[in-house]
Amino acid sequence: MEKTPQSARGGSRPGAGRPRGESSKVIRLPVSLVPAVQALLAAPAGAQVPDPHATSLKRPLFGHKVKAGFPSPADDFVEAWLDLNEHLIEHRDATFFLQASGDSMIGAGIQEGNLLVVDRSLEARHGDIVIAVIDGELTVKRLEKRRGRIRLIAENPAYAPIELQDGQELTVWGVVTSVIQRIKR
Repeated sequence: MEKTPQSARGGSRPGAGRPRGESSKVIRLPVSLVPAVQALLAAPAGAQVPDPHATSLKRPLFGHKVKAGFPSPADDFVEAWLDLNEHLIEHRDATFFLQASGDSMIGAGIQEGNLLVVDRSLEARHGDIVIAVIDGELTVKRLEKRRGRIRLIAENPAYAPIELQDGQELTVWGVVTSVIQRIKR
């Protein structure tokens, strides 16, 4: 019996395949977690997708409001317990966080370094602040829909509105529902 030469196809190639010793696994997940996994896969680098099984974050909510003007003594009366997950996140599996960069939205209270709470399940409407992708670039702007035209408006007069031109692609990733601003580090 004669041996045939080994084919040039297949076989070991440097850098090909999965790393040695690392096995793969097919997983099944509950249908309720599919949006969270999809959001994680679609999220830009640096985005934080919340743990869908996160525990509550309840803290005391005092019944007395704090005046920003002349100080007055605060009551020590706890009116309720506030869970920040419940307060800030309506659609847990479709919500993620992004960190703001730049100063184009300062008029809307969004400053450099603020955390944006973004809900992907909401339909973006005229006037909403949205996370959008224009020609592959991520931005946060106010959505303007008028007379069949779509524009993205900055909340800083130093920046001109972004008017979509023929051939430009716009994808709205989600609607900004809250801004978290850290005052002291």
